[in-house]
Amino acid sequence: MRQPDVEIYLKDSDQQAVSDWLNAALGSCTPWLQKGQTFKCATANGAPVTWLPNAVGKWHCLLIESEETPWEDDLAFARAAHAALGVEIRCAPGGWQEEEGEEDADRWIKINREGEQEFIWRTA
Repeated sequence: MRQPDVEIYLKDSDQQAVSDWLNAALGSCTPWLQKGQTFKCATANGAPVTWLPNAVGKWHCLLIESEETPWEDDLAFARAAHAALGVEIRCAPGGWQEEEGEEDADRWIKINREGEQEFIWRTA
């Protein structure tokens, strides 16, 4: 089932490299507009994109608020980002609902040179 948005966390990646990748993957994106610590742009199909540097420590958040992307879910988005950018990526293993409880909210998947691995990431 396609997620209504896709979200990943990137380590050691810069905004320009991410912009270049998004332009190649989604078509030309609008220039980034900064509001406080958050940067926003729109993809060629109008999907809002958010880049939040250092959202969790040294991890940058990348969110596309649309189901109209080449990626069905966060994991597909994370795999594509890792392949294109060569940095460690973290994502939720699937959609999470508040009813699922706090423990499930801490379940994540990391993708790096060693492959994919589920782990507990306590971000709060």
